Amino acid sequence: MSVEPTWQSPIAPGVSWYQATAGERPTYPSLDGSRHADVAIIGGGYTGLQAAYNLAVAGVDVVLIDANRFGDGASGRNGGQLGTGQRSWPEELEERLGYERSKALFDLAEAAKHHLLQFAEAHQISIDYMPGQMNVAHKASYRRDYAENARISAERYGYAHLHFMDTAETQERLGSKRYSCGVRDTGTGHIHPMKLLIGLARAAHQAGAALFEMTKAKGLKSVGGKTVIETGSGDITADRVLIACNGYIGDLEPVTASHVMPIRSFIGATVPLDRHPRVLPGSEAVADSRFVVRYFRKSKDGRLLFGGREAYTADNPLDISDHIRRQITEIYPELADIPIEYAWGGSVGITMPRQPFVRDVMPGVTAIGGYSGHGVMLSNYCGKLYAEAVLGRSSDLDLFRALNIPPFPGGRLMRSPLLFLALTWFALRDRF
Repeated sequence: MSVEPTWQSPIAPGVSWYQATAGERPTYPSLDGSRHADVAIIGGGYTGLQAAYNLAVAGVDVVLIDANRFGDGASGRNGGQLGTGQRSWPEELEERLGYERSKALFDLAEAAKHHLLQFAEAHQISIDYMPGQMNVAHKASYRRDYAENARISAERYGYAHLHFMDTAETQERLGSKRYSCGVRDTGTGHIHPMKLLIGLARAAHQAGAALFEMTKAKGLKSVGGKTVIETGSGDITADRVLIACNGYIGDLEPVTASHVMPIRSFIGATVPLDRHPRVLPGSEAVADSRFVVRYFRKSKDGRLLFGGREAYTADNPLDISDHIRRQITEIYPELADIPIEYAWGGSVGITMPRQPFVRDVMPGVTAIGGYSGHGVMLSNYCGKLYAEAVLGRSSDLDLFRALNIPPFPGGRLMRSPLLFLALTWFALRDRF
């Protein structure tokens, strides 16, 4: 039985199943008056809240603001898949960066995965963790690449949890004949992202971080060696500032905006699949090989949560359910008429090479974002690494700082039309 939602986000369409089933969602006050802090954070998603928690625990005076409610952005509306490694396979990164850097980034991602699960356990956050993920190929020609990925991950990266699936196994585990092969990952899984977000905010608040919702940053300026964040209800003056807005950066800071592009992604939640036991019988999460990726999984109560995007859809389509249903039916024709109870969307922050963007964009101001659909664990960990860098405890964030993340061509005015054309091209290529 569905839970009646009580809030619709002003920045993304639809009410999510996550929101409807997350339980109590505390509210936090808006900023009322000017403040000073050691560190100020803009953005109340995983990155910002993890940074706030870790700084506050260490005794740092930290203030965090968000333009909306915590969880209205990608951290509370995403696909919930943890994945393994970075957005690109390790052998792909090895070709560009060399083995040593590729291995370091892979190990960092594994540390991020373990940190997320340990954090949830330590703070008694029920995140509905379910084990297993499959990456599946929509073209038979990818078979060798997928088999090599499993082998290389085990032999060169010490990750023995990948198993190559032939056509028969792939179709049996999916309950669909749509894909030709894949890799099954038993070392990861999927979660309820809003429950993690709520628990993380609670932990940051209890640690002493000053958290403010519905408080939009309207500008940044340097004054006397400090940074001033201008809002409509008071200024925040801080020694250091973290910009953790990801795909919701808007026009707040131009360097970040030129490197992190928002694109829309949409998810639908069906009724429980009680009459369709063949669909994902092992309840793993799935992501496919399309450039315009389709990702889906079973929830703890047996629903199909299905996400994707086509390049020709509007930013906020009126027919999210119909849009998602068409994609579901391509994979599971028997679900053509199944009711979709919830449908929602949000912005994913991407970069040109699909790697995180970490840069000091002003004196004392660091921007982190652009997780490119691989952010559930990386965004959490980047917040922790930022705090450790401020505290002088770790330089691991420098692994991301060193990445070459070029700006999108055409500036802010032309980047969206150019991306639209590129995504349209890739969507067409995915079909053939």
